[in-house]
Amino acid sequence: MSTLGPGEATELWLRWKRAHELVRAAVIAETTAASGVSEPELGVLVCLHESGGSLRQNALAATLGWDRTRLSHLLTRMADRGYVARDKVPNGVEVTLCPAGRRVIDMTLPTLETATRCHLLDRLGPDDAKTLKALIDRLLASEEAAAETGTG
Repeated sequence: MSTLGPGEATELWLRWKRAHELVRAAVIAETTAASGVSEPELGVLVCLHESGGSLRQNALAATLGWDRTRLSHLLTRMADRGYVARDKVPNGVEVTLCPAGRRVIDMTLPTLETATRCHLLDRLGPDDAKTLKALIDRLLASEEAAAETGTG
């Protein structure tokens, strides 16, 4: 548990939020400029890439934390551009990464790596980066466990 005094938790939250917003904005600006797609489109492409190239549409929405209607509209636009394909399957819709979408990912990943290093990791020491990773892993595990038990 934290040993922060009154008001310090709020101050820490606001500072963390501001740092996240600044770093995220810089990384996203560089990656979307390199990819030629919007941040939401890039999020879908990365999610599909990380999943091996296809996911059920409802699983994609859950992973991204998006409303299904929002995702459906975006996927329609992305399918029109040849980035993804949607196929009806029993009990749902399968979303698949198309070759054009794979090219966007392949073209963008080096920029994402460079931007992340420039705007985040290079500003930390080697031990700081390891500590940050450990803290993030702990927070994610804690939130995932809380979500599973309904105590979150």
